[in-house]
Amino acid sequence: MNARQRRGILLLVVSVLLALGAFAGVLAVINDVESRVGPEVTTYELREDVDPYEEVTADQLREVSMPERYIPDSAVTDLDQVEGQVAVGPLREGSLLQRDMLSDRPELDPGQQEIAVMIDASTGVAGKIYPGATINMYAAFRVQERNGENEEDEYEIVRLMVNNAEVIEVGDLTEVTDDDRNTTEAVPITFALDNVDAQRVTFAEAFAEQVRLALVAPGEEREIPDEERTYTIIGDNAGDPHLDLDALFP
Repeated sequence: MNARQRRGILLLVVSVLLALGAFAGVLAVINDVESRVGPEVTTYELREDVDPYEEVTADQLREVSMPERYIPDSAVTDLDQVEGQVAVGPLREGSLLQRDMLSDRPELDPGQQEIAVMIDASTGVAGKIYPGATINMYAAFRVQERNGENEEDEYEIVRLMVNNAEVIEVGDLTEVTDDDRNTTEAVPITFALDNVDAQRVTFAEAFAEQVRLALVAPGEEREIPDEERTYTIIGDNAGDPHLDLDALFP
């Protein structure tokens, strides 16, 4: 073996050693990164906004992979954790879904029943009523009353039909045709009510000129006194906006 061959072999050995050293260096960097970051875990983030108390479904989520050490303990990592759950507050697109953002669907209390009512979209709280919300329901009636001259006076009253009713479900906007073939848009809204309030709501839906919903701010629920539950313009003009209608609404 001549000198040139020996130099070639030496260069080859040095090149191999340098390559092994570079490989070892890269491997060390990778191991260091993995030791700092750790393995990745599949989690889920929202594809779209979700309203409070709306059911969260798999179609609203997309898979994302994140290092395990950076994932909160409450993060949803299995779609089974979402089944039958609703959002406890407004959820925004792109948010990492966590278990404390979800809760079980509200259940009926003892003595309550579900009752669905078609509410005119223009007279309800358009787009703001959501499952889990608290509302007051008001109804306007046309009343005829016989006066002392054996004639009938006609006037309208507004009555609080239900105080602090819980909304269970809000349906889709639906076209409704009345007896005169007039078409309006209405939304089916399901409430959780006791027997008496369910009868009041049914009465209002059947006989009221108009039904309106008033959304109660969370934490602001209060029992409205009996003397504040009925209004008539006659009483208002007389300085007393309340009218005793216990005979009509016992």
